[in-house]
Amino acid sequence: MEKVKILVVEDEIIIADNICDTLEDLGYECLEPAINYTEAIAIIESTVPDIAILDVQLAGAKTGIDLAKTIKEKYNFPFIFLTSNADAATVNLAKEVMPPAYLIKPFSKDDLYTSIEIALHNFSKKIGDIKDNNLVIKDSLFVKDKGFYKKVKFEDILYVESSHVYVEIFLANNQKLLVRTSLNEILNNLNDNFIRVHRGYIINTNHLSQISSTVVMVADKNIPIGKKYREDILTKINLV
Repeated sequence: MEKVKILVVEDEIIIADNICDTLEDLGYECLEPAINYTEAIAIIESTVPDIAILDVQLAGAKTGIDLAKTIKEKYNFPFIFLTSNADAATVNLAKEVMPPAYLIKPFSKDDLYTSIEIALHNFSKKIGDIKDNNLVIKDSLFVKDKGFYKKVKFEDILYVESSHVYVEIFLANNQKLLVRTSLNEILNNLNDNFIRVHRGYIINTNHLSQISSTVVMVADKNIPIGKKYREDILTKINLV
């Protein structure tokens, strides 16, 4: 399970550093801040963040609004606008790119936390990938844990096991997550690498090591195959 990665784009270095310190105190991972459009794009290209905090006014020809447009058109992840200007003209320009959240300087630690969580939630809801407290953005599941969204990459999930009104998500690093949802709901949010093999199990076929007529092995775990799922499994897995 990873921390949510945040990119801060702010041309005042002291402010950017203060925001990054606050983000890390809140439990997020903060990337190296960018001071302009060009630096921001370079960082996004090398390490795509989960969310960005963009100052509306940036040094250089292109503004934070220009950067927001590029993010929407090319990279498709949520962002928050940050500005010291709350005038109608600035707000109207910002509205054109429909930011999930908007922060006015000065702001508090609570304001920052709330804006990030709302932006993640609203972005996931907008693209139709939200179930209860769990969000899906691109190739990752964001699970609510102690008040924060934690990032779980699909590729790190070994299998999912039903546990009454919860599911247990078993990860490649030997961690386990307990999430209040159903197997059907979580399967709808995962990608095509995941298949249901039993009424109580979903597996990630990328981690499938062995298969027989009655069980599959994922990592060191033998998982039973339900009769009603056997045919579907065979059609999705190439057997020689």
